[in-house]
Amino acid sequence: MSADGRKKRVCNHIDLSWNKGRLALSEQMQSKYFAYKGSLIGQPLNSAGFAELVRNVRAAMPDLEVVVDECICEGHKVVTSSTVMGTLATPQFGYSVTDKILAIAVVSVWTLSPAGDIEEIHTLIDLEGVHQQLGIETPLSALLSPA
Repeated sequence: MSADGRKKRVCNHIDLSWNKGRLALSEQMQSKYFAYKGSLIGQPLNSAGFAELVRNVRAAMPDLEVVVDECICEGHKVVTSSTVMGTLATPQFGYSVTDKILAIAVVSVWTLSPAGDIEEIHTLIDLEGVHQQLGIETPLSALLSPA
């Protein structure tokens, strides 16, 4: 699969899973050894665990939209920089309900097999940015002076 093909596959996976909730289709793009690792979860998730995570987040943020800002491919790795947007309608990950529209920066590193199956996703979420948008004081924000 070409670099452009791998980038297109990753963007399609994001759209099918996060934006549309078409988890059966996005799962078909995953390797049978698929693993999702993220900064908000303590252990890797398999395909079923990833689908449950997506369902929970989509239920908590019914207006969820993920926009891929940048997508870079090198070999069998793809890196996406995305913005996750939406309002938190039900508590999730320890955060309370808010009517604020959140814009959350997310970076993911994807590993694809030579055939193009998604083997791993490693996701980092800008939690400090989430805290700032929700007005949550953290030790780091207390150290930083406002810009």
